Amino acid sequence: MTLIPDLATILAFVIAFAIFLYVVMDGFDLGVALLFPFFPKPQDRDVIMNTVAPVWDGNETWLVLGGGAVFAAFPLAYAVLMPALYAPIIAMLLGLVFRGVAFEFRWRTKRGQFLWDIAFTGGSLVAALGQGIALGTVLQGITVEGRAYAGGWWDWLTPFTMLTGAAVVVGYAALGATWLILKTTGDLRDRAYALAPGLVIATLGAIALVSAVTPFLEGAYWQNWFAWPRILLVAPVPLAVVGVAILLFRMLAARRDGWPFVLMLTLFGLCFVGLGVSIFPFIVPGAITIYQAAAPEISQRFILVGVSILIPIILAYTAYAYWVFRGKIDIDAGYH
Repeated sequence: MTLIPDLATILAFVIAFAIFLYVVMDGFDLGVALLFPFFPKPQDRDVIMNTVAPVWDGNETWLVLGGGAVFAAFPLAYAVLMPALYAPIIAMLLGLVFRGVAFEFRWRTKRGQFLWDIAFTGGSLVAALGQGIALGTVLQGITVEGRAYAGGWWDWLTPFTMLTGAAVVVGYAALGATWLILKTTGDLRDRAYALAPGLVIATLGAIALVSAVTPFLEGAYWQNWFAWPRILLVAPVPLAVVGVAILLFRMLAARRDGWPFVLMLTLFGLCFVGLGVSIFPFIVPGAITIYQAAAPEISQRFILVGVSILIPIILAYTAYAYWVFRGKIDIDAGYH
């Protein structure tokens, strides 16, 4: 047995890395928009939007990279998954369009500014729900016959997908609250501190519910988590979630501005690891593995060379943008 990973496995981890970066980086700017209703003052909303204005569009680069890489590296999976996910994916993209337009148009009008505030929050809510529902649809299983999707238009609409949709919404809101703690000062930061504990509790509750249901959706999920001796390898994941949650509440109570955001990112990372534990090596759970869906080897090699060049470039300019706009912001002084 060799420990050297094959091309399909390497590309699967590359795609997972890109999707994870999209989730956490676009997650906090969707999250701050979800919190708009809790900050009715126009000047607070200006500051909130300015905390993400320099980076929000760059964050979505990872969505394009992840989606394009799935299409190129695992074309069979793309062909099967997309018909099952048309409704939530289209809703997500429309939500992102409204959210993106709101960034530009909100500053161009005073009389109609409230409409763009609604578009900013509403578009972000629809995008977050769409992402969560898409995740739930994949997890609960997709009907496949031969090499094609064989389900119906409404298969994505189930109690479980509504649960995962709600989980993503509250998770993004909690991430957005900790981002505001990191980036703001004064009353706005104090309000974010007041919101964060409740949102974190809701997020942990959603994680617990999704985690409790998921092993019963597919036999492979149960085996991946509870088969002996595999359970010894995966047990640290939920234990780490508990440890991070305890530390997160302590940092919020101590009002350590930087740590809550870092710990929320860690919590998302652990959830992503748990997702990988559940489904690997399947890309369409219960139906198609990454090896069955993989493109020909020559195509995989070409894609691997491409992402090996693109990912360091994207990481470099992303890091530079965050470095330039580091620190806190307020309505009078800007970044400082």
